[in-house]
Amino acid sequence: MTPEPDYGEKTYQGSGKLTGKRALITGGDSGIGRAVALAFAREGADVMISHLEAEEQDARETCRLIVDAGRSAVALAGDIRDQGHCQTLVERCVAELGGLDILVNNAAYQMSVDGLADISTEQLDRVFKTNVYAMFWLCKAALPHLSRGSSIINTTSIQAYEPSPGLLDYATSKAAILNFTKGLAQELAPRGIRVNAVAPGPIWTPLIPATLPAEKVADFGADTPLGRAGQPAELAPVYVFLASDDSTYITGERIAATGGRPLP
Repeated sequence: MTPEPDYGEKTYQGSGKLTGKRALITGGDSGIGRAVALAFAREGADVMISHLEAEEQDARETCRLIVDAGRSAVALAGDIRDQGHCQTLVERCVAELGGLDILVNNAAYQMSVDGLADISTEQLDRVFKTNVYAMFWLCKAALPHLSRGSSIINTTSIQAYEPSPGLLDYATSKAAILNFTKGLAQELAPRGIRVNAVAPGPIWTPLIPATLPAEKVADFGADTPLGRAGQPAELAPVYVFLASDDSTYITGERIAATGGRPLP
């Protein structure tokens, strides 16, 4: 990508907010997932990331950043559209890191089209299985291993509130994530397990040039009040906050990071 996204390698300073925690982050090879993995590690957490087989090189780089922070790193390639793989991710995390305290459902798929008529059933299936089904499967697999003080953080989007016609399937999936977050938070609150969501606006990640038309990539984020796209490093502290004891009285909530575009 030109310019390269800022993952916080030179700027993020940890302060022990997640010391001793074990985290599983989907889509941790790049974008927001990599920035969160780096921040979690610098805050004292051991981290496992999931990624597609095609992203092996990026995953290795994320693991290097985690290890450089002095923490354990585990990466597992595979497709979270497969329920069995989601179960395996949780099992491997528990086996190799010794447990699971934080689950970040971050991996997502989108593909811009002209409108509803161009959304094939195959694309709809891919979007919902990646963005929604996997979240259900991973949360269900993780629950037996989570305890009081654990945290689930889901990545929704400004698209849940301001759906673009060219991303109708993606936007719908992100609205589902928001609803799921609110509902699961109520179920798990008595167990002391918090469930929250982050709603990014335009963030400069590999998903953007890979899935949007070139003319939209050129001025991506320019329509925000801040006049630019956000960087993954600017999102990571939000996930740290929701994963840490700084947010022990917050559950079922959504934190927006939209460059100033107001959400309801």
